[in-house]
Amino acid sequence: MRVCVSKIGLDGVRDLRTMFLHENHFQFVCNKCHDYGWADTWLFRIDNVRVGYGSVWGTDRRQDRDAIFEFYLLPPYRKHASVVFEEFQMHCKATWIESQSNDIFLTTMLYRFCENSFAEAILFEDDFQTSFEVPGAIFRKRSEHDPMDGDESEYVIDVGGEIVASGGLMLNYNIPYADIYMQTRESYREKGYATYIVQELKRMAYKMGRVPAARCNIGNRVSQATLEKAGFRVCGFRLKGAIRILEE
Repeated sequence: MRVCVSKIGLDGVRDLRTMFLHENHFQFVCNKCHDYGWADTWLFRIDNVRVGYGSVWGTDRRQDRDAIFEFYLLPPYRKHASVVFEEFQMHCKATWIESQSNDIFLTTMLYRFCENSFAEAILFEDDFQTSFEVPGAIFRKRSEHDPMDGDESEYVIDVGGEIVASGGLMLNYNIPYADIYMQTRESYREKGYATYIVQELKRMAYKMGRVPAARCNIGNRVSQATLEKAGFRVCGFRLKGAIRILEE
């Protein structure tokens, strides 16, 4: 069996990426790396047959290429996963794997080839709809007259003409997903505004024909509680592991 790994442009593996995204029905956090030119892509061949691809990006500096974040093989060739992965790592010289735990295939490689792996973030998917209301709170689009204060979020919670929370939807992920983000002014926290704006942002995502998703830092218990109260549930974790030095 002859394994060939070659660097290639994204167009050369676009069909394989479509299959990867179709097989994995979740928001792929690193999808934007391709759109922004932050990733290098490699094609895998076995005995001159296209069998899969891998992608690498820079975890600390985007111009570097030190972390494998995509690794996909067509189902008939997955029995050769370890051999192909070792060849891939030797060519791209990545020292890390970053995976989502709901990407079972790459996560298997992480546990097989890495040491000192850990979870960086919690991933959420929509679970149920809520109907929270906060007396006096209005969810609306930010207007040109609203103070910015370095905040360019598209949506706000208005209480008596004062903005107490803001947030929006990031659409640079794989379709149909939209990533919810939000923040609450410190003096207005623990009053229900965070849950309320997440609820309303979910509603806006569906109106746009998108599926809401979210994530937070692994240690951010407040954000996790807010997202769960607003109808999200944990669907995975963002994992990172250092690749053990592979023998030549």
